[in-house]
Amino acid sequence: MRGTVAFIILTGLLVAPPTLAQDSALWQKSTLHQIIKNGELRVGVEPGYQPFEMEDKQGKLMGFDIDIARMMAKAIGVKLKFVRLDWNGILPGLLTNQFDIIISGMTITSERNLWINFSDTYLAVGQTVLIRSAHKARVKSYDDLNMKKYLVATKQGTTAQDAIKAKIPKARVQLFDTEAAAVEALRKGEVDAFVYDLPFNALVFQRKPQGLALLETPFTYERLGWGLRKGDPDFLNWLNHFLDQIKADGTLDAAHKKWFKSTEWFGEVK
Repeated sequence: MRGTVAFIILTGLLVAPPTLAQDSALWQKSTLHQIIKNGELRVGVEPGYQPFEMEDKQGKLMGFDIDIARMMAKAIGVKLKFVRLDWNGILPGLLTNQFDIIISGMTITSERNLWINFSDTYLAVGQTVLIRSAHKARVKSYDDLNMKKYLVATKQGTTAQDAIKAKIPKARVQLFDTEAAAVEALRKGEVDAFVYDLPFNALVFQRKPQGLALLETPFTYERLGWGLRKGDPDFLNWLNHFLDQIKADGTLDAAHKKWFKSTEWFGEVK
């Protein structure tokens, strides 16, 4: 029996090297291997999506995703570098290797998944509506905006734009380059409503509710994930295990409470 087992093991070792060589080559090309080799994790973000990523009064980045990126770099044992881009440039930036990973409140969609891979879900959100308070008597839900007389704003290139098209197609739409510009247009009465993720809208309303009303029941369900380039199972494996770890040990929950439940950081925002 021992001789048979030894023969099987020896035979397996003789057969294994080509597979091991392929695995080694795959690892050499992995983003994770390059991060370790270079001693730096490069994270693509688009500041402005509160409370995920934003600037403080000194212009430094802060927020939920920013803290996660710092945890990630610490877990790998490397330095952290943030690469700031406009939202429309964030996917091309990843695909052209301007950075290693997207940690920027990105919704996992089938369309995006054609071009990049995603980690497991680290947070789920949904679209909500901010309206001018003058509309409170007539607009009780997103459905009430489904009329041509209403002008609805959101940020260009986001899932909020898709939600408006699918859920309130009769409304007129105005697209903005940033969340802040769209909210400002709402405050000025230039648009009737602003559609965006609940965390952002809730914070806008909490910080400065004058002239606004929040329809806080989400009318979509969206999963957020970290984006990485395709063909990289080693990095994806590490990311999902890292996510499992920070969920299990309470670190992710603590960060969520800090940025979504507490108001202590409000005074630090630019």
